[in-house]
Amino acid sequence: MNQLASRWIWLCAIGLALAASAARAQLQIEITGATEKRTPIAIVPFAGETALGPTAISAIVRADLERSGLFRAIELPPLNPAPTEASTVNYSEWRSRLADALVVGSVSSRPDGRFEVRFRLHDTIKQAALGGIAYTMTKDQVRATAHRIADFVYEKLTGDKGVFSTRIAYVVKRGNRYELQIADADGEGAETALASFEPIISPAWSPDGRRLAYVSFENKKPVIYVHSLLDGKRNVAANFRGSNSAPAWAPDGKTLAVTLSREGGSQIFLLNADGSNVRRITTSSAIDTEPRYSPDGKWIYFTSDRGGTPQIYRMASTGGEPQRVTFEGGYNVSPRPSPDGKSLAYITRNSGKFQVALQDLENRQVQIITDSDRDESPSYAPNGRMILFATVIGGRGLLSAVSADGRFKQRLSAATGGDVREPAWGPFIE
Repeated sequence: MNQLASRWIWLCAIGLALAASAARAQLQIEITGATEKRTPIAIVPFAGETALGPTAISAIVRADLERSGLFRAIELPPLNPAPTEASTVNYSEWRSRLADALVVGSVSSRPDGRFEVRFRLHDTIKQAALGGIAYTMTKDQVRATAHRIADFVYEKLTGDKGVFSTRIAYVVKRGNRYELQIADADGEGAETALASFEPIISPAWSPDGRRLAYVSFENKKPVIYVHSLLDGKRNVAANFRGSNSAPAWAPDGKTLAVTLSREGGSQIFLLNADGSNVRRITTSSAIDTEPRYSPDGKWIYFTSDRGGTPQIYRMASTGGEPQRVTFEGGYNVSPRPSPDGKSLAYITRNSGKFQVALQDLENRQVQIITDSDRDESPSYAPNGRMILFATVIGGRGLLSAVSADGRFKQRLSAATGGDVREPAWGPFIE
């Protein structure tokens, strides 16, 4: 097969559904920092979980909780027999093992070939059970079930929703091929949603997590697509003269804010997800780009050089006079409001380094929360506790994550090489 034929096959395969896509590369996670105080938790191997195969549910739960930076799993000696969710808990014994919390569970087979997973969470300090759930699953649902258990434990012990069941999108470039990939929040289960020999940038999740908007250069120019993750079908949302870029979803999931140059210069427009009802909301001689809705949909944050240098502004989502938001430094771009709308993550230039900054929107205090020097594309976890971003380390593009207080850090890199860029953390899926 000649190169031209191979190229054509790849481009024709772009619309494949995620369910039919083969996983190409997992993300390897390296924890590079930890919070000062982590809750010690004992996660006992679930009785009967070996029937599910080599991947233990309890091990996934443990890895999820430790990766949050808020928990420290206690090393346990072999327990025979292993306690289950129905066992009587000797709280004094677990306190002597220095565990503040305890997770026990069991796995049993069902006549229909599926499995029942039960677990219970205990607070050993208060000497009380905090609850538990029973799930019915197949072997293919081991990771998904473990993530749900970790979410339950996380929420009960912190008061915040867990994000272990959410997904992330990112672009991997290997050689001259680009792949838009979707993976679990821990980097596992990666699947290719889009493959092309032309660049793919700016993936953005719809609020319901069922669609991705992105920019593809497959037609030798930037075009915005909306791609269904349920059936792989997609539609063109913006293919006007000039550049079509930087899609961002409104909270209602019906409207996109985009950057278009169809009328000269880069300005911000709103349009329906099907490409209809196009209307312009910024009017300036400057470059206005990178729009992002506030969680309540009342504001659109964007980057503009209308003041002479790139800074972040906001304006009412219905239009109106923009207000400048960032004042520290001469280069501030890529605004990302937090899920609670109280802070703003963005990229700032600091002593020649491009780093993730966090600004309190009420008092305008700014904190730089990364120590790398080529950061881009910050993206909040849906609970607001972590920020995912792209960076370059040793000449290789990879993803990193940092807690919103800057204390806990992770690095995520493609196991099979390649540059990883353009991250977007998906929403909670109900």
